Amino acid sequence: MRQVRVERRTPSYWRVTFDNPPFNIFGPESIPQLNEVIVAIENDPDLKVVVFDSGVPGFFITHYDFVPPLSHSTNLPSGPTGLHPLPDMLVRLSRAPVVSISLIRGRATGVGSELALASDMRFASREKAILSQWEVGAALVPGGGPMARLPRLMGRGRALEILLGADDIDGELAEKYGYVNRSLPDDQLDGFVDALALRIATFDRKAIADTKRLVDFASLPSDPEIGAGWDAFITSVKRPEAQARIKQLMELGLQTDGEIEGRLGHYTATLGQD
Repeated sequence: MRQVRVERRTPSYWRVTFDNPPFNIFGPESIPQLNEVIVAIENDPDLKVVVFDSGVPGFFITHYDFVPPLSHSTNLPSGPTGLHPLPDMLVRLSRAPVVSISLIRGRATGVGSELALASDMRFASREKAILSQWEVGAALVPGGGPMARLPRLMGRGRALEILLGADDIDGELAEKYGYVNRSLPDDQLDGFVDALALRIATFDRKAIADTKRLVDFASLPSDPEIGAGWDAFITSVKRPEAQARIKQLMELGLQTDGEIEGRLGHYTATLGQD
């Protein structure tokens, strides 16, 4: 099933829509589809701006898929950076000579948060966006680079609050903390992002790419920082404590029940209670 759709609105402006109902869960079968898009972004000579959004109401992108055997992920070949293909794609997106924008409506949990953080800009629905790095609540370590990216955006203390609190962050607080560029009223979000993307798409491609490259020097984490997070995630998934908590969540309805997926911050907090 096609989970990632590309709409070429103009030669210089694309929309990439994640459409894997009911929850936009991201797994090993999603990786080659997203990689096709990243390769196209890297190589299209006319593209200047890409906006990532969701076709699934209530969900931008949620967490990694825990149903397939772990080997389906660990056996995937490394990407061009030498990293596992998921962090590899996020690193390449950040460094591409194209402006990337995440339009967040619904839950951006785990992988969704990590894709948003790898994008150059993030804009969220004030009423409908929820961002989170939920993993520590399930005895996991986040794998897509938020430990390297969040402190650069919001400082160490707030980053640790997000990562170790493992709770849901609404659009308004996400803006206050620097998790997103802005949160906007939901009925204004699409128009604002579209207008910004179209404005940037009229500018000179070389000037965009060179400006972004110089900002990257000052702001992006190194590949080893990102790779260490993925290695820690895979190690954490294998631990009995994480297996027990994931099993509890699956029994509650993780990946099958909209109540659990929609209130993941609440339900992970119940796992450690006696």
